[in-house]
Amino acid sequence: MYAPERQQEILRLARDGGRVDVLSLAEEFQVTAETIRRDLKALDRAGLLRRVHGGAIPAGRLDFEPDLAERESTAADEKDRVAKAAVAELPTEGTMILDAGTTVARLAAALPLEASLTVVTHSLPIAARLADHPGIQLHLVGGRVRHRTRAAVDAWALRAYGEIRADVLFVAANGFSAEHGLTTPDLAEAAVKRAAVAAARRVVLLADSSKHGQEHFARFGDLSDVDLLITDSGLSPEDATAIERGGTEVVRA
Repeated sequence: MYAPERQQEILRLARDGGRVDVLSLAEEFQVTAETIRRDLKALDRAGLLRRVHGGAIPAGRLDFEPDLAERESTAADEKDRVAKAAVAELPTEGTMILDAGTTVARLAAALPLEASLTVVTHSLPIAARLADHPGIQLHLVGGRVRHRTRAAVDAWALRAYGEIRADVLFVAANGFSAEHGLTTPDLAEAAVKRAAVAAARRVVLLADSSKHGQEHFARFGDLSDVDLLITDSGLSPEDATAIERGGTEVVRA
């Protein structure tokens, strides 16, 4: 296959799936990762794709947002490792906020049965996971529910977070970087995340490494707002060191 043919197919895959990654493309086309990076660079220069950490997204798709089922199956092993590492950061008989997100939902599923905590969440899937937990005092934040994420947003949710103070927030993001901060595709969801950050004494970001360097439409904070980033070993030691220079501790699970 000639380079223009391969690039045309890469473009089709990106438009169909919303994102492509270097390693999967290299395997698909039986070429080196460096060859794929050159292809993505050419498509980026042509304005057809926008390069992100580890791959590319279609140009003009800063608002691209996969549905819940797709996000559940993406980077599943990495998310499991992140959630397992996050268990060590749970407060002792304290109060925590659980943001909407598939990695945070994995943390909710991993809460020990002996845990005794007050949990506040605006995520319906997380609330459903914890409703029968014997040691959890669960507070469900209301509001308009977004179908794509099953998260409550808008005025009711913002008002609720304005009235509490929690020990720790476990927050999710669709993209994070020192340059562009914490981003997500939806403005309403970003507003709730921002309110949750303001309501917590400590902020822990749970994000797999594929989200590093990604940038989405709605910004809800700086990386410096995060006390601890828990990610997977796909984040390079160099990138981890750069993030820690900004004051955020990094754990690579």
